[in-house]
Amino acid sequence: MKRKQEERRNKIQTKEFIRDRFAEYYQRPESIKLPSSLERREFAFLLLEGGIMRRHEGFRNAEEVRVALRKLVPAHVYYSTAVYENPEREMDAKGWLGADLFFDIDVDHIPTPCEKKHDTWCCTNCREKGVGAPPENCPKCGEQKFDDATWACEVCLESGKKEAIKLIDILKADFGLSSDEIEVAFSGHRGYHVTIEDPIIQKLDQSARREIVDYVIGVGFEPKAHGLERASIPSSGEHGWRGRIAEGIFDFLQNANVGKLRELGFKKKSAETIINEKDNLLKNRKNRKELRIQGINSQEWEIMLRKVIENRAVKIDTVVTPDIHRLIRLADTLHGKTGLKKVIVPISDIDSFDPLKSAVAFKGGSIRLLVSEAPEFRLGDDRYGPFKDAEVELSTAAALFLLCKRAAKLKETN
Repeated sequence: MKRKQEERRNKIQTKEFIRDRFAEYYQRPESIKLPSSLERREFAFLLLEGGIMRRHEGFRNAEEVRVALRKLVPAHVYYSTAVYENPEREMDAKGWLGADLFFDIDVDHIPTPCEKKHDTWCCTNCREKGVGAPPENCPKCGEQKFDDATWACEVCLESGKKEAIKLIDILKADFGLSSDEIEVAFSGHRGYHVTIEDPIIQKLDQSARREIVDYVIGVGFEPKAHGLERASIPSSGEHGWRGRIAEGIFDFLQNANVGKLRELGFKKKSAETIINEKDNLLKNRKNRKELRIQGINSQEWEIMLRKVIENRAVKIDTVVTPDIHRLIRLADTLHGKTGLKKVIVPISDIDSFDPLKSAVAFKGGSIRLLVSEAPEFRLGDDRYGPFKDAEVELSTAAALFLLCKRAAKLKETN
């Protein structure tokens, strides 16, 4: 009984600590990046207390938004990609006027080798545990419900950034958008957001947005329709998917060896021919003429093209972009699962952007914690962990990160 009371008291203290830090952040005079047509957007707040969602909120100006943040101290802050006649009404009475084009790139949708190093799952029924993504069924009892702990390391976040860069390239090269028309942001957790606020694009319906999704992920790409039925590499200077595939084939060849090709389904003789020819092909990478790949059949050529398309396609959440009523995280607000903030990334700086530095919202101070379990992680220039049943003193940012991840609790003081 006493132990349960202590655990309950500690949970309350932990929530109060998180709320105090979030309240401290929202008291600062720092600007919050707000969307265009602010007065026509729906806002929503997921509260720290009880996980209650407050939706259908509307504001006339930036100061009203800041007042709400200071008053509510939410765990998460969202706004609608849509603009409405009456954003504060229920959905069927809002009066949809249009919606920004929005892409969500989440590490959850990108296979990375590091997930087995830091992600874990636990069956809610029998408590069987494992690493990596949860299985469809528990190997011990067959149940399908799991508690999972996901983390983001430099490898994960770099993979997400690469997908964002690929998407930006397509939006600029194939859709004619400029850097000024594209907003890129780190989400504050495990991914990137790409948003286009444009009056013409806002009018696109769900069907048109699905077509855009299909284009950027390479769905329905027919090699014959693009003159790729023969084993020849298009000029790398071409526009659209032909040029993208050309560069992809060269990258494929750069990393190829006989073993990898055999695993993909190439015959031994074909694989050996490709490896013997690859140096000559790579030497002519900038050649403006098509280059012929010798010694492979149509099935092997198809395998190569499909692999290249898979690598060049952008790994986005395909459900999000067609949704014309989507709520998305507000820039410069805190993420309730990490204590980090959503950060706008200048496209000119995206190559060197470090989310684990730029998204840190709290500087200085230290907190003593009891950490149940956490993999090694970095915030700023400092590395922490790995921890297991450890009492440690960490920076405020690192402590808040673990508390928000529910991997630690405050060390009680008498």
